[in-house]
Amino acid sequence: MRVLLVEDEPRLLRTLEKAFREQGYAVDTAADGEEGWFKAENYDYDAVVLDVMLPGLDGWEILRRLRAVKPTPVLMLTARDTPPDRVRGLDGGADDYLVKPFDLPELFARVRAIVRRHAGQTGSTIDLGDVSIDTRTKVVSHAGKVAGLTAREYSILEYLALHRGRLVSRTEIHEHLFDENDDSLSNLIDVHIFSIRKKLRSDIITTRRGHGYLVES
Repeated sequence: MRVLLVEDEPRLLRTLEKAFREQGYAVDTAADGEEGWFKAENYDYDAVVLDVMLPGLDGWEILRRLRAVKPTPVLMLTARDTPPDRVRGLDGGADDYLVKPFDLPELFARVRAIVRRHAGQTGSTIDLGDVSIDTRTKVVSHAGKVAGLTAREYSILEYLALHRGRLVSRTEIHEHLFDENDDSLSNLIDVHIFSIRKKLRSDIITTRRGHGYLVES
């Protein structure tokens, strides 16, 4: 999954970026409201973690603008824990709201939850016949045995599974799994998918030549 972190406190932004990368996310960052809005508008993210108090545009204005053009899941971060603030965020279209200071495991859990809800997935486990994907632990099992997928292989499979039943182009996969600083070639996706099939089963992912990939619903 690819996330955008919009936070003006440098130390917290660095901490969040490192922590999300360690969780296997592709990460873009913005240190002010203008940069955050530019990236949120021009790139497709699986989630945006958005601070409320920002220089330039504040988080409320970014959220308002974003909701006019995109349904990207948004988790608001704020130091203000009052009912009016929470109501304003949720009524403004935020998917969740977390008060600083917070625990990283809770932040990760909330981000996973808004991504799942956006994809129409209610639980943390995705079952594809004899293949099971645990989005909480990022473990994939085949016929009851853990499959040794790499982090990139897991990310590709999870993304396709969350969008199962829909044809996903190579470009879309690349845009959602590689961040702005990643220069990996998109043809590596074919290599990863070949490896996923080898570790799981040959029909887990269908290739539509010239169009993309599909995990059946």
